Amino acid sequence: MTGARSILVVTGSRADFGLLLPVIRAALAHPALSTSVVACGSHLLPPAETWRDVQHAGVALGARIEMQRPGETGRFHDARAVGRGIDSFASLFERVAPDWVVVLGDRIEAFAAGAAAAIAGVGLAHLHAGDRAEGIVDESMRHALSRLAHLHLAASPQSAARLLRSGEEQHRVQFIGSPAIDALRDTPPLDDEPLRELDAPSAVLLLHPAGLSESEERAWVRAAAQALAGRRVLVLSPNFDAGREWVLDELQRAAGANGWPLVDHLPRGRFVGLLKRLALDPSGVIVGNSSAALIEAAALRLPAVNIGPRQGGRERPPSVIDALEPTPGAVARAIGHALALDRSTLTHPYGDGRAGERAVALLAEINPHDRGWSRKRCAY
Repeated sequence: MTGARSILVVTGSRADFGLLLPVIRAALAHPALSTSVVACGSHLLPPAETWRDVQHAGVALGARIEMQRPGETGRFHDARAVGRGIDSFASLFERVAPDWVVVLGDRIEAFAAGAAAAIAGVGLAHLHAGDRAEGIVDESMRHALSRLAHLHLAASPQSAARLLRSGEEQHRVQFIGSPAIDALRDTPPLDDEPLRELDAPSAVLLLHPAGLSESEERAWVRAAAQALAGRRVLVLSPNFDAGREWVLDELQRAAGANGWPLVDHLPRGRFVGLLKRLALDPSGVIVGNSSAALIEAAALRLPAVNIGPRQGGRERPPSVIDALEPTPGAVARAIGHALALDRSTLTHPYGDGRAGERAVALLAEINPHDRGWSRKRCAY
């Protein structure tokens, strides 16, 4: 190959962009790489339109790709959104001819980009490969991406080992840590004034749909809200998975009944700063079913209460306590156990905060057009 190697990073939501940003910045700074960023999927949905966060972070957007559409929710609409995404990504890849497409996680946006890349013969690198998390169809999506990807960038040793056991070749599997950890040290705890703007919470409630029935989704939200009654709580809106309207409706009821602020979107820097501030508070806790409670919060030694099945199968750092039933008593007991933890002993498996630079070094070093990388074979 001659010239700079072309990297195209795909971000589909506010959640994955925060994790991808250290990788994007390391790639933009690398002299042997030419890097572009594509925003797609739920980034484009109102009211938050979080694709603007990409620009606010000083990252130029190479393209925007529509997948989900406003007002269209549910799993059949998600399936149609994947079809639109694959078609649009195929056209984009044909036009710009990237050497590597980089995706993260298990959402439909990553799957659409990954499917288009693999079928079109474009090198595919997958961050947070090999994790387990039940989600809605997240578990299937992530492991489908593992079958498609040419380079697996694992966030923990356990995830790397799982990829090898699944038949991925040794040279394709690299443990680099989670890029979610990279920027934590550079983000200060939230100052008093912005904390007061959020009503100085001692707890965050962050719940996403989990692929359950309407009654089950609502029951988990009600249980969490009742267990947190009497505390200062910041409520964050759920993501745009199927079932969002039920979860959001219950969160709005709880916020109104308890006088809690409900924020549609908290930019990554403020979110991490808030988690850091809560980690300094002996009564600080995050409650819900977000991966941030199991990864970023774990790295910050902030106790977390995980509720429901969405994160089923994901590694549990010792900072995470599971609430096993959708009842206020079960959630309240889990909160009590979480707050009783000795925070000085808490650890996590997600690396040392250098995942971005490791990922970029591999992308610069490996030529995805070499036959040993472009042609996949099951190792067993």
